Amino acid sequence: MATPDGWSQGGTGSVCLAFDQLRDVIESQEELIHQLRNVMVLQDENFVSKEEFQAVEEQLVEEKAAHAKTKVLLAKEEEKLQFALGEIEVLSKQLEKEKLAFEKALSNVKSKVLQESSKKDQLITKCNEIESHIIKQEDILNGKENEIKELQQVISQQKQILRNQMSDFRIQKQQENYMARVLDQKHRKSSGTRQARSLPLREK
Repeated sequence: MATPDGWSQGGTGSVCLAFDQLRDVIESQEELIHQLRNVMVLQDENFVSKEEFQAVEEQLVEEKAAHAKTKVLLAKEEEKLQFALGEIEVLSKQLEKEKLAFEKALSNVKSKVLQESSKKDQLITKCNEIESHIIKQEDILNGKENEIKELQQVISQQKQILRNQMSDFRIQKQQENYMARVLDQKHRKSSGTRQARSLPLREK
């Protein structure tokens, strides 16, 4: 490289160093300028007007305010939710107790139903036995009634025979009595005649 006018050869080393530093600065500046150009291009591409910026800014403020309200509402809803969860927990415990009590009562009812069913079966069996016994007794009674009817018929026949015999006996007795009276009267007459003949004559 040529040495600029006014620079001595004795200071060549220091000048080269300064030149190198200056060149580095220039390169850095050129790089910075290049970056700035890129930034400007990006800014041109993404450029928004002041009105749009203000509108966006106002919208951001409104959104922040709405967000703050939403956070307050969310906090209230969370509080309600926690309260509701507490009530649900209490109700769940109460429901669990009632469920256990219901299951216990249901178990007792089932046990009682089984006992009553067993008693019912026993009663049905006993009733069937009694009914069978009654049927047998009715059969026996019917047989006895038939026997009684037959005996009543025999007794009626015997009574009729006895009536007939009594009637015959009365008739026979009457006949015997009649004959006895007749015979007695004849005997008396015959006896009277014999006595009259055997008696002496009385004096007149």
